[in-house]
Amino acid sequence: MSSGTKMLSTVKEGFVQPPALSSEHSVPPGSSGASGAGSGRVTGRSHGGGGGGGGGEEPHIGKYRLLKTIGKGNFAKVKLAKHVITGEEVAIKIIDKTQLNPSSLQKAIKLYEVITAEKTLYLVMEYASGGEVFDYLVAHGRMKEKEARVKFRQIVSSVQYCHQKHVVHRDLKAENLLLDADMNIKIADFGFSNEYSPGQRLDTFCGSPPYAAPELFQGKKYEGPEVDVWSLGVILYTLVSGSLPFDGQNLKELRERVLRGKYRIPFYMSTDCEALLKRMLVLNPAKRHSLDAVMKLRQVLRYLIPYEYP
Repeated sequence: MSSGTKMLSTVKEGFVQPPALSSEHSVPPGSSGASGAGSGRVTGRSHGGGGGGGGGEEPHIGKYRLLKTIGKGNFAKVKLAKHVITGEEVAIKIIDKTQLNPSSLQKAIKLYEVITAEKTLYLVMEYASGGEVFDYLVAHGRMKEKEARVKFRQIVSSVQYCHQKHVVHRDLKAENLLLDADMNIKIADFGFSNEYSPGQRLDTFCGSPPYAAPELFQGKKYEGPEVDVWSLGVILYTLVSGSLPFDGQNLKELRERVLRGKYRIPFYMSTDCEALLKRMLVLNPAKRHSLDAVMKLRQVLRYLIPYEYP
């Protein structure tokens, strides 16, 4: 494991929770493929016969058998589950509703079904079996730039689509980028996402410190897409170098380094990648390029090809 990757493995921590009172409203949890029906009762059923450890019971929710925990957050845990009829593996996010404000319910990638109980929400989602990009980098080190380009192109295309629909993610980081069985990127955890309108400012300061834009550290209001662009710059740097452009022993030191905006360019980084970073990791959000503007730059056309959505 490189020293950069060791440093990367120490930053898996949260940032700023949304304030109790805010003028914002979260993106509603509605999503294609989701249903509000279904029994929220969890039942225990015995194993069918087969291999393993004696007649224990596995909990069920609806038509899904819960297998194991694959992730945990502040208000939720994620379970690997299997549909009892089709055998399809899914990820089920279990949310304690008593810990959330009504506006905090999350959107998810490929949301299959929503099962509601009195105190719990079960979000049945696509299972990204490749795990987090964060864990991939910790295990394998930095990506070769050819591989990083493919991954980053997928990330930017997805975020650009969100921006075109006036949705900002606000918590883009390696931990929220998942890999499916074919190693394609899936963006996850839209818990801090919000709708935005050009010219109007958001006032919730959220995200993860190493990926947070300078204006968030300064407590300034922001429009939305520009904070995603900064985070994407940090992600690109992390994919290519296996480490973070800004780090510190504590939040104060990290804040100082982010506000200086200085970072090291590794000798192996291509000039195209460096040119792209210089347009995304810009201290002044008014001068930071939008994703549409970045993709039109001659210097980076070889690096990113816009994806045309239907």
